[in-house]
Amino acid sequence: MKPATLTQRISDAVEDMRKSERKVANYVLSHPNDIIHMRIVDLASCAEVSEPTVVRFCRATGCEGFQDFKLHLAQQLASSPSFGQIAVTDHDSIADFSHKVFDSTIDTLLNVRDSLNPEVLGMAVSALCAANRVEFFGFGASGAVAADAQHKFFRLQLATAAHSDHHIQNMSAMSMKPGDVVVAISQSGRTKALLQSIDMVKSIGGIVIGLAPSGSPVIKNANIPIEVDVEEDIEIYTPLSSRIAHLVVIDLLAIGVAQKKGPELQDHLFKLKQGLRSLRIQPEDKRN
Repeated sequence: MKPATLTQRISDAVEDMRKSERKVANYVLSHPNDIIHMRIVDLASCAEVSEPTVVRFCRATGCEGFQDFKLHLAQQLASSPSFGQIAVTDHDSIADFSHKVFDSTIDTLLNVRDSLNPEVLGMAVSALCAANRVEFFGFGASGAVAADAQHKFFRLQLATAAHSDHHIQNMSAMSMKPGDVVVAISQSGRTKALLQSIDMVKSIGGIVIGLAPSGSPVIKNANIPIEVDVEEDIEIYTPLSSRIAHLVVIDLLAIGVAQKKGPELQDHLFKLKQGLRSLRIQPEDKRN
């Protein structure tokens, strides 16, 4: 399992912090690049807390003190330079926020790519290929990812469905057979209804592939955990890069299944493509 980044540890721990420590956490998450140039007295002043509070906050995140905290933060920013620089403001022009959204998404995809475990992806591809039935569960924005996944996988000669309603998920889970696969998609990894559906799938011998943040309940309960860790700005204007990352991971799994199924599937996909030609307006012949 990839260790959580410092800012992720802060986000995970902030609800359990004291009120004064949460003030430090919120300031750090909003001004990460400024922190590495500050003294402890500077951060205490900006967050409107005492210096001992800053020290307690640093220890709550697993660091020995303020200098150790700054070192870990600097290391994270060096490996993910656009983090903390993509928050859209009311003063941004269209060109400004266009660059911020694209830079954030590109940075997210590169980080997720480098953190994925090829062995786990291989296990997921094998389970998908062996399944008689594959279903995708998700809520909200993850429900949209589930629908996109169903669209991709039904073309791969698999019996597929996507559900974003909890009752339908439960009924579907109860009708599954051992070896059937559910891909549980969650940007938070903490949705109670999804976790209940996962338990039902596992109780009948189904296989759950989880797409969620590392250490989250969805990942802990999945048979095959695919960890997708994304740092996202918590301000009102938020590029949902995690949704894009999940879509790309779905693409990886689809390509893996297509590759494993071999030439017969390629013939099938070619026939599908040819069958769709009659539904499209063909480009004009440029020679005319």
